[in-house]
Amino acid sequence: MPYATLRDKKTELIRKARDGSAFLAPYASTAIVNLTSGAGADLTALPTGYEDLGWTSTDGASYGRATETSDVSSFGSVEPTRSDITSDRITMGVTAQETKLLTLQLYTGADLSTAQAAATSGEFQIEKPARPGFRYYRLLGLFVDDTDDGELYVARFMPRARVTEFGEQAFTDGADPISYPLTFTGYEDSVLGYSHKWFFGGPGWLALLASMGIDQAT
Repeated sequence: MPYATLRDKKTELIRKARDGSAFLAPYASTAIVNLTSGAGADLTALPTGYEDLGWTSTDGASYGRATETSDVSSFGSVEPTRSDITSDRITMGVTAQETKLLTLQLYTGADLSTAQAAATSGEFQIEKPARPGFRYYRLLGLFVDDTDDGELYVARFMPRARVTEFGEQAFTDGADPISYPLTFTGYEDSVLGYSHKWFFGGPGWLALLASMGIDQAT
């Protein structure tokens, strides 16, 4: 039997993120339950409190997953005879390009909920917190691809995320604007029972279910 008979490769299942956004909301906000709804698989409105991080660098968003294991070594075996996962973390890296209250609060770590610009000049000041605290957010990364049947959405939701790393910030007159490189880490929400959830949907996704080998409930 030739290989061409065995193979099952489908170009229509290759995905890209043609556009997308990172939406953040205070941790007290409602969690994302459904990304789409209805027979048209249309996007649902986000709950109150979710704000778009805005324009980001051309790198888009990057997700990392780091695991650690504890291995058991046994006499007579050159390989571990038991291996247990002791840590499993998912991170999201994004470089925000818009200078606004949300990005300033995220990057400085300061509480700007009551901050105001000066009455006359409009000057705005931020003091570095003497002891940075852990501010948790709801974080939704929503990305869109185009298909012949309409938009296809891929999203990743962290119900309890906080900024754990800050990238270098450059002030130049080059091609790159003043940006805010941020890395978020997701933590388990004790009420929801998970730290990360994947969503897939949209009319383009609905049309490809059978081709992807995914059964649809009736």
